[in-house]
Amino acid sequence: MDETLFFTDAPTLGGPALEHKHRLERDPSARSDCMAYLPDMERIDSPVRDQVLAQAASYDCARYTAADVAAALARERCTVEDLKALLSPAAEPFLEQMARRARRETQRHFGNTVYLFTPLYLANYCENYCVYCGFHRYNGIRRKKLTAAEMEREMEVIASSGMEEILLLTGESRSMSSVEYIGQACALARRYFRNVGLEIYPANTEEYRYLHECGADYVTVFQETYDPAGYEKLHLQGRKRVFPYRFDAQERALRGGMRGVAFSALLGLGDFRTDALATALHVQMLQRKYPHGEMSLSCPRLRPTRHNAPAAQGVSERELLQVLCAYRIFLPYAGITVSSRERAAFRDGAAGLVATKLSAGVSTGVGDHEEKYHAGSCDGACGAGDEQFEISDGRSLREIYDALTAKGLQPVLNDALYV
Repeated sequence: MDETLFFTDAPTLGGPALEHKHRLERDPSARSDCMAYLPDMERIDSPVRDQVLAQAASYDCARYTAADVAAALARERCTVEDLKALLSPAAEPFLEQMARRARRETQRHFGNTVYLFTPLYLANYCENYCVYCGFHRYNGIRRKKLTAAEMEREMEVIASSGMEEILLLTGESRSMSSVEYIGQACALARRYFRNVGLEIYPANTEEYRYLHECGADYVTVFQETYDPAGYEKLHLQGRKRVFPYRFDAQERALRGGMRGVAFSALLGLGDFRTDALATALHVQMLQRKYPHGEMSLSCPRLRPTRHNAPAAQGVSERELLQVLCAYRIFLPYAGITVSSRERAAFRDGAAGLVATKLSAGVSTGVGDHEEKYHAGSCDGACGAGDEQFEISDGRSLREIYDALTAKGLQPVLNDALYV
């Protein structure tokens, strides 16, 4: 298929592109093997994926009892079996006890600090067909790729708000957002920010090394769901369809010299308890294998987009808090980010309890920071490129900073200095 067929800002799709989209949805034989690497994808010799998937496949959350949960909370160190109990339905009545234990672990290892950052979307072109995503190649959205001058202006606006850490994002299109283009953005960002993160398509080790040399500090990759069968049904086309290559992205990034890596499942795409278990085990195994690497995780819930709101398994705020507390008890040294997908009140409550990092002044559109920061609120229609999903907490850096301070917490704008 001609790639140019899919990079369109037309509100509707027709012709060969629409026909191909429908065929992918109806006919599994039209899709590529989601476990088969493409020729330019690096394979690494690592047992982590098989170990994580084996644990996830054997997890039966219904077999854990209240006694198992109580025993898990009584132990000083949380085992894998304890984590499975804490993620099970049997743990729901213990949420208050879990929260108290989580707060104790957070304060022990992070004090009362909460780090703040903001995302900057460089482009929203994407070559994948992920049925739940606002950026996918068949959505008739306004596409935009920032020029170098536009990147720098966006960074100037964000930096003027006081922000010192930025997360650079793109849609997953190597043709429109090349590694060199992202490297240019990293070099620009280093002029304005103390810490630079990336949330881009998975890359090979040497590409991560290049991006690190350009100025990137850490890499975030959402596995979306750790269930290969579910993954196959949600990712119908594009490089993102290759499940094992995506899974190993954090390990390649660490091998490429990145200081830190972040992990997540998108809760609601599959069984959230199993996905949470797999995410936590993925972090733990790489912590042990790469003890020098900084590890963090988040657990965003699926949010609607302007163009599609696919059916998903609902995850309540109470269930989300259970996952967050289980993460903190099992991974006391890992950073935990709570996304702007969540309500302001929920995020404020999570800060100091489990969360060590919050986003602020968030836009998931492309090229709209000047309008949003200087002209007031943005309803998602401002700027040159459409947003990826709707956020729930649109507060500015100052508003979130003040809310944290009022709780007796210490907002932190950077956690590392280059000398």
